Amino acid sequence: MSAPVLLLDGASMWFRSFFGVPSSITAPDGRQVNAVRGFLDSVATLITRERPSRLVVCLDLDWRPQFRVDAIPSYKAHRVAEEMPSGETDLEETPDELSHQVDMIMELLDAFGITTAGAEGYEADDVLGTLATAEKRDPVVVVSGDRDLLQLVGDDPVAVRVLYLGRGLSNATMFGPAEVAEKYGVPVHRAGTAYAELALLRGDPSDGLPGVPGVGEKTAATLLAQYGSLDDILTAAHDPKSKLSKAFRAKLLAATDYIEAAGPVVLVARDAPVTLSKADDRLPLAAADPARVADLAHAYGVSSSIGRLQKALDGL
Repeated sequence: MSAPVLLLDGASMWFRSFFGVPSSITAPDGRQVNAVRGFLDSVATLITRERPSRLVVCLDLDWRPQFRVDAIPSYKAHRVAEEMPSGETDLEETPDELSHQVDMIMELLDAFGITTAGAEGYEADDVLGTLATAEKRDPVVVVSGDRDLLQLVGDDPVAVRVLYLGRGLSNATMFGPAEVAEKYGVPVHRAGTAYAELALLRGDPSDGLPGVPGVGEKTAATLLAQYGSLDDILTAAHDPKSKLSKAFRAKLLAATDYIEAAGPVVLVARDAPVTLSKADDRLPLAAADPARVADLAHAYGVSSSIGRLQKALDGL
């Protein structure tokens, strides 16, 4: 088997580092660099574990895309900051102590020659989904703390696996179709798509998705196991002669508008207009601009993390 391409959910990883690494870690000028150090150390660990030949850090250029808000106005509404004095809204509450660290991370990635990717008007999930779907050669490992990305697992034309960071990198779980089917009770032959349908029915309070009232995760999984797909569930709901209980038929029919609107919100885009920072996403075995990397590492006080990253690359 060829070496995998690693697709990293950048924001997910540096948010986790920011909240998981002590805030006492600072640069020589006193600025907090815990997220920078944690992110770099995580990348080094992933390279050592997965031994990729290619790597892309995927970015959130729009954390709350308008097309999703238009479909479901409550989408991530609770994450929108209170209206600012200037009248600006739609600002996700990223701590000031993290914002400058994201800039530092981007500088270091650029100096090292590690590829980044984003799509205007789309979330990182959509970038990950688009790149994973477009891959026709190497196996793919998507790394994220977002369960929504479990919908990407598959085996054709290449194996796509999701390394889920829900309990941290040291306790990360690798999901393929079999693991998604086992954990969530969905049909294994269409585990990724079925997981997305389960998420649509169940809803997700963290994203402001209401779901179908009265249909939780277990009920959604049972319905999918029984009928095979969301389309078949809805067909049964519209058929008075089907074996679907009157109670669930009523709940599903009452939620018809939500179900129709939620598709583009829950489903990760597979055709986002992704732009890569450089044409070649091969993982560099050494820094593209070593002098700049050294200067930045010294300025930010993360030389040890850069050393760990280089050691991981040396092991490939």
